Amino acid sequence: MVTAPPPVTLGEAFRVWLRIALLSFGGPAGQIAVMHRILVDEKRWIGEHRFLHALNYCMMLPGPEAQQLATYIGWLLHRTRGGIIAGVLFILPGAISIMVLSWIYVLYGRLGIVSALFFGLKAAVLAVVVQAVVRIGSRALRSGAARALAAAAFALIFFAGVPFPLIVLGAGIIGWWSARRGSAAFRAGGHGSTTGTIVADADTVLGEELPDHARPGWRAAARTAIVWLALWLVPVAALIAALGPDNVFSRIATFFSTMAMVTFGGAYAVLAYVAQQAVESYGWLAPGEMLDGLGLAETTPGPLIMVLQFVGFLGAYRDPGALSPLLAGTLGGLLATWVTFVPCFLWIFLGAPFIERLRGNVAVAGALSAITAAVVGVVLNLAIWFALHTLFRETASISAGPLRFDAPVLSSIDPAALALSLGAAVAIFVLRAGVITTLLATAAAGLALYALGWIR
Repeated sequence: MVTAPPPVTLGEAFRVWLRIALLSFGGPAGQIAVMHRILVDEKRWIGEHRFLHALNYCMMLPGPEAQQLATYIGWLLHRTRGGIIAGVLFILPGAISIMVLSWIYVLYGRLGIVSALFFGLKAAVLAVVVQAVVRIGSRALRSGAARALAAAAFALIFFAGVPFPLIVLGAGIIGWWSARRGSAAFRAGGHGSTTGTIVADADTVLGEELPDHARPGWRAAARTAIVWLALWLVPVAALIAALGPDNVFSRIATFFSTMAMVTFGGAYAVLAYVAQQAVESYGWLAPGEMLDGLGLAETTPGPLIMVLQFVGFLGAYRDPGALSPLLAGTLGGLLATWVTFVPCFLWIFLGAPFIERLRGNVAVAGALSAITAAVVGVVLNLAIWFALHTLFRETASISAGPLRFDAPVLSSIDPAALALSLGAAVAIFVLRAGVITTLLATAAAGLALYALGWIR
């Protein structure tokens, strides 16, 4: 039997979580793989089974599953203090990077060379989103029922405009009910070890036992809920009371607080809805700028949902009131980040003690599997939305009874965008290039096209 490693000090945990945060590129799949390699295979702080159990819970939550997984494992190791350290460190490098890049974007984004840089990034982002559809689909769509659920989710959101939170809720109920009846239609597939050797829970720092802080009573749960709800909602209520509900900061606080409750499936699943609302309802940014923001999030460490900081920044920058635009944008970006991520800590600290007691629950695993299948359809909708606004300069709205969708105006196709997108797709799917490599290559290609005078 392998000897379990010695207990982990808080100082050592801080250094390891910072290392993970600085390496967390490539979206949730890459971030989870980094955590697995370091925490399970290298450090043996947590075993395979417990890692996957925590991941399954985080995937069922609204918000970025990788950041919540870090918070969960940090909490398992060092209680609430460890969870805060792990969760905050996971966010911090990306938050700083996006804020700096947002300043650069608004100050210099209209220069031809900067616009060309972002033009190239958009092409790679489209290929990355398509890759996300393929990657999630290959893992989630392992049965006819799962494929049918993904197709239904796509049809409902693309053609009928059904809100994706309702789609996710319905999928979860279907998966839970199916698993309860003993059906294998939505049997969850593992995320797999990154090595050929599976690390047993008993051979790790955490072991197999339930930790003492995972046995709280309802009084402790109520105290946790009150503290984190106050941290989340008191600033929102104060802004509405002081500035009114129509002020840009109040709208940022309420909109992104709502997103924090419904962002199931991670960044890709929610961005179509966020983009629609931010572009069409609030007028905070243009469709192309949403792609620019995702490009920034793809090239920086941390959760892709950090793109919401970019959206909040632009929203406040363009409606600064009595403040300077840069100060308003900075405050708007920080506010969007606060109300996006504080709820993540609430979900973990409130739910994790109870979820730790549900390791191996078949119904919960079935609900997760069905939700993941539905998310494939939602992300496919996002890929098509991005393709329409990347490859075509114009779209036309088509309606037929209750159905409504945007179709491309074929004569408005952008040849340069098409060429770069195809090149990015070849790099990712044929040459197996990494996301960062592809993003850098297409950004350089955008600069080259600008130098040749092919784009303006």
